[in-house]
Amino acid sequence: MTVAWSGSTWEIEQSQSHSPASRGAARVKEWLGAAACMLSLAAAPAFAQPVKPTNRQEAVETVRELRKIVTPTGIERSEAVRIGGIDQFVSIRGADRRNPVLLIVHGGPGFPTMPLAWWTTRGLEEYFTVVHWDQRGAGKTHLINDPKAVAPTMRPERFVDDTEELVAWLRKALGKEKIFLLGTSWGSYVGLEFARRRPEWLHAYIGMGQAANSPESERRGYAFALAAARKAGNSQAVAELESIAPYAVPGKPIPLKDIALERKWSDFFGGVMAYRPRQVDGIAVRLSPDYADDEARRVYDGNGYSQDFLFSPVLTLDFSNVTRLDCPLIVLAGRHDRTVNSSVAKEWFDRVRAPQKQFVWFENSAHEVMVEEPGKLLITLVQHARPLAARTGDVAPVDAPEERQK
Repeated sequence: MTVAWSGSTWEIEQSQSHSPASRGAARVKEWLGAAACMLSLAAAPAFAQPVKPTNRQEAVETVRELRKIVTPTGIERSEAVRIGGIDQFVSIRGADRRNPVLLIVHGGPGFPTMPLAWWTTRGLEEYFTVVHWDQRGAGKTHLINDPKAVAPTMRPERFVDDTEELVAWLRKALGKEKIFLLGTSWGSYVGLEFARRRPEWLHAYIGMGQAANSPESERRGYAFALAAARKAGNSQAVAELESIAPYAVPGKPIPLKDIALERKWSDFFGGVMAYRPRQVDGIAVRLSPDYADDEARRVYDGNGYSQDFLFSPVLTLDFSNVTRLDCPLIVLAGRHDRTVNSSVAKEWFDRVRAPQKQFVWFENSAHEVMVEEPGKLLITLVQHARPLAARTGDVAPVDAPEERQK
């Protein structure tokens, strides 16, 4: 057998002689051919060395091209919408505009999910029309408005009003009677309040990192961090956490510096991202096609701005008295979530009455379910949310008959 390079492929020819001498010669040729093959491959860096982007623009354009919506019935829009008296930035993406709309209301306050969308919700776009929204005081919306002019409007109830305006606009612009709304963390407060106000506009309300009883959540998060610090023998963590005891005393606001210290150690011990000592998902903005270079550098400027207005009020929220919802309810919870305690959310869920409800644990997640288990998130929403829309015909026709049987 001989091995030779033809210019584009390796060619192997079998010897027709079967004599001992010819077989010996064939083995030598085979060895030499294989050696030549190995040497040629080693000397061909073009095949071994991947081409790397030389700057952010090249990398972002690669992501942009790969995620481009090319289906004939698809939708890909990115625009500022007038909501609550200011321009607010919205992204709408989906492979088939006949699919149900999924509006994602981000957390923080002031921590948008749009920078993560290229990575976390690309799969969802095949089954839903996915809407990401940079709320007032967050992301690009923060960058395109005057912070001083917006400041007087940074009240929790204004965000619920904004959500109502946005959903009304989406229903009209996309021709939908109902949508899905997924609220995560801070967005779960906004989303749940909206669901109570306008249940008839929703196929279902989906809570992720669901706020239920914030003071109790804080107390349990603190207890977790202190117990983990003692178990690990981390004397610095123990000392710092004990310095803010008693934490989250009933009837008293929690000082922001105490919250920051509790989060420092709760995050370190896996309370925000399971198996990680800190939150890292924000780095996804480096490759996000939704933000220009300058916007990407400043996309989280609104995080601190928003928290100055909203963080303390958020930590007094208590939905313990909310025991009824007039639309279907789906709660998605990270088993290790100590930021918005998932055990508190489960206890609340068990008491709520709704036309239909579903609770799903994400065993390898803490607070950032969308980032930590995007595959399971996709499967969960396709299995438990999309069939609710299929019952009313609000899915692409090719899938509707099968899903309506569920």
